[in-house]
Amino acid sequence: MITSISIKSKVLLVLSTIALVTSIFVPLWRIELDAPQYPEGLMMQIHANKLGGQVDIINGLNHYIGMQTLHAENFIEFTILPYIIACFALLFLITAFVARKKLLYFSFWAFVSFGVMAMIDFWRWEYNYGHNLDPSAAIIVPGMSYQPPLIGFKQLLNFGAYSIPDIGGWLFVIAGLLILIAVIFETDLFKQLSTKNNTTIKVGILMLCFSLASCNNSSSQPIKLNVDKCDYCAMTIADVRFGAELITQKGRCYKFDDLACLLNYKKEKTKLEFKKFYLNTYIANHQLIDASKAFFVQNENFRSPMGGNFAAFLNQDKAIAFAKKQHALVQTWNEITE
Repeated sequence: MITSISIKSKVLLVLSTIALVTSIFVPLWRIELDAPQYPEGLMMQIHANKLGGQVDIINGLNHYIGMQTLHAENFIEFTILPYIIACFALLFLITAFVARKKLLYFSFWAFVSFGVMAMIDFWRWEYNYGHNLDPSAAIIVPGMSYQPPLIGFKQLLNFGAYSIPDIGGWLFVIAGLLILIAVIFETDLFKQLSTKNNTTIKVGILMLCFSLASCNNSSSQPIKLNVDKCDYCAMTIADVRFGAELITQKGRCYKFDDLACLLNYKKEKTKLEFKKFYLNTYIANHQLIDASKAFFVQNENFRSPMGGNFAAFLNQDKAIAFAKKQHALVQTWNEITE
C-alpha cells in the first residue's frame, strides 16, 4: 500500500503555503457601507492583525445608534490569527516534505475545521456588536439590530451593508481548494468516478454544482404597492403595471415606479455595477420578469407615473397583438437601452 504522496500533491501544498503566507499581509475581509449621504461608500477592511479602511468614520456613525466602537486591541483574534495562519503554512510545507498521506489528510481536516470555527467566531463578533446596543444612544429604533451580514448584502436602516472576502480571504479559499485537490489525487477519487459503480457520487457532484450555481442567481423582491418608494424620484409606487427593479452586483435591490426612472438611475449611477433588471408585466399583476427577456410597447396613452409610458410583456405574440391595437412598435431591452 502506497503511503507517500505524489509530486503533484507536493506542488499543490507548496502553493497553498505561499497563498497562506501572503494572506497575512493583505486584507482578509471587507465590509462596505453605502447610503445617500455617503455616495462614495465607506469600507472597513479586516486584516489578520488590524482593522483598516474608514474605521474612524464608521465608529462615529456607530456611536449614534449605540454600537460599540471598533478597536483592534479589543479583539484577541488580531493577536493570535497571524500565528495560526503561519502555523498552517508551516504544517502544509512540512506535509509536502514528509510526503505522508495521513499527514495530508490531517492537515486538510484541521484547516477545514479552523475555517468553520473562524466563520462562527466572525458571526458571533458581528452579532454582539449588532445587538448589544447602548440604551442611551441618540438614535433608537425599537426592535432594530445592526448585525452586518456574514456574507452578502443586508439593508440596515438607510445603509446598505455588503460583506465579502478580500484578497486574503480569497487566498484562504484558494489554499483550501489546492489542498482539497491534493486529497482528491491521493484518494484516487477521479479514478473512482470513472467506474460504472459510482453513479451516485457523480449525481451528487452534479447536484452540488447546480446548487452552487443557483446561489449566484440574483432574485427580484416583491414590490409593496403604496408602501415602497421609487429610489429615483422618491414617489410612492402606486401603479403595479409600471413597477421596475434593478439588482446590483452586490445584491442590493432598487425599486422604481416607472421604467423611465430605472433608466435614468442606471445612467446617472456610473460607479454602480448592475447585475439584473426586472419589470412588472403590464397585464399580470405583481409578476416581475427579467428585463432582458421582455418585449416593450411604448405609447403616450399608457400615462405611466413618470412619463416613460412603457408596457412590458413576457410573451412576444401578446406584445405584438397589443402593439397593433396601439399603433406602436415592439422593442427589446437592448433597443430601449441603446
